[in-house]
Amino acid sequence: SSGKKNKKKTKSSITTTNDKVRSVSGFSGSGTKPLRVAANTFDSIHKKFGSKCISDLYVRAPANDEQLCWFVGKIARKLENTEGENVPTEVEAVLSQKRLILEYAKQLRPQNLGGPYAKGLEIWIGPGDSEMDVVQNKVSLKKVNGSTADISDMFSVKDVGYNPEIYVGEEIKDGGLRVNRDADGHPIKPVFEINQ
Repeated sequence: SSGKKNKKKTKSSITTTNDKVRSVSGFSGSGTKPLRVAANTFDSIHKKFGSKCISDLYVRAPANDEQLCWFVGKIARKLENTEGENVPTEVEAVLSQKRLILEYAKQLRPQNLGGPYAKGLEIWIGPGDSEMDVVQNKVSLKKVNGSTADISDMFSVKDVGYNPEIYVGEEIKDGGLRVNRDADGHPIKPVFEINQ
């Protein structure tokens, strides 16, 4: 009985990155389980909170193209009833899964985000489910800066999820959704409408 008390007390007094970060190791295929957990968590959060808990994710490789941002999926974050002591911020939701997101992005579009272009990858976010508005240059993107050191000690990675973009058909060869944005994330070209 006293052993259980000590274990519980020790666990709550030590903050580990396991509580804050969803990570992958450096070998091929290592992201499979964390990606599945992140996707399942995304689904359950999205089902409960809807679109208001979602942010769209884009990755830019300045070494490849300083303006091109590739859509790589979405993040979700709980807005209440969290495992952590605070509701996660949008930035914490990204930073806690940053390595997973970037490793996945390099596999999704290796021609533009992998190999020699992998150094210095940037994550940009847009409003949830805003892909059409982003394509039509109606929405700016916001760069996510920081590292896991910027995540609150009250945060739990169980409160956030990641839904990766999956390429099908021609997208596998030609690539999926991508947009051009300036250094501040603003559209380079004017707004346009897509004819229905």
